[in-house]
Amino acid sequence: MNKKVLLASLLAVFAGSAAAEEIVVYSSRAEQLIKPLFDAYSKETGVAIKVISDKEGPLMERLKAEGSNSPADIFLTVDAGNLWKAEDMGLFQPVKSAVLNGNIPANLRDPDNNWYGLSVRARTIFYNKNTVKPAQLASYEDLASPKWKGKLCLRSSKNVYNQSLVATMIADIGPVATERMVKGWVNNLATAPFGNDNAVLEAIAAGQCDVGMANTYYYGRIVAKNPAFPVSPFWANQAGKGTHVNVSGAGIVRYAKNVKGAVKLLEWLSSDKAQNMFADVNFEYPANPKVKADALVASWGNFKHNLINVKVAGSKQAEAVMLMDRVGYK
Repeated sequence: MNKKVLLASLLAVFAGSAAAEEIVVYSSRAEQLIKPLFDAYSKETGVAIKVISDKEGPLMERLKAEGSNSPADIFLTVDAGNLWKAEDMGLFQPVKSAVLNGNIPANLRDPDNNWYGLSVRARTIFYNKNTVKPAQLASYEDLASPKWKGKLCLRSSKNVYNQSLVATMIADIGPVATERMVKGWVNNLATAPFGNDNAVLEAIAAGQCDVGMANTYYYGRIVAKNPAFPVSPFWANQAGKGTHVNVSGAGIVRYAKNVKGAVKLLEWLSSDKAQNMFADVNFEYPANPKVKADALVASWGNFKHNLINVKVAGSKQAEAVMLMDRVGYK
């Protein structure tokens, strides 16, 4: 074989290897929210991304069962409570990346770098603009006040978003004050808890209740289609530690086969370019503070974030669930 033929063969091998690179992502996020991002990354780098989608619980159990035979490189999910649970199950490995540590604030990632927040959502108070004035509102704790008797709507306590909020409140104000607050919420309910945040917001708009709590992106989806929607957000606890924020995020799976490629993908997802796409597609806030929020999201105004590490949403979640059960929050 002459040198030209050998060189051509080697180049073909290298080209084939590059084209064959693949990153496998187990994801509990809706496919339409992440496909544009992964398509953009593949177009930019030539790296194929294979996504396996399911709910977070089954995916975590699948990763645990597969062990070292798992094809997954990345686990992507919503809520720090779920990320903490995956970490607690031993499903992640620490990531060494100055890029990720530089792009993602310390409170939005695991202190041991097992996972990183990639987009931010606030869980705050929403009110009917026709029946409530912002001056009447203050904090999560204030929703337990008798003045809201029969006027409060909530999502079920079975959902991780409310579990994480209560877990964070336990860390912030202590279990006794948190239990008193949640008991007050239950006493003030206008109706039985709803199955999702959309239903809470629609109930407020319909006058079934005056106030409630929801993640901001649910509101964004509604007002993007219906700007006249008669509900507004109120940033809770601005006189205190700030509004509860949570993340969607990801980590490198313990037995990942393509660790180097997976780290590069996470770094790209934390970059300015990807953060705009990641947050805007679902009306979330960028996790990277250098990136501006979508114009609609920004129109809701600036607010003080609670800067407690979001990991507490998981570490105190079991305590939160037991607390909610004790006071009859269904």
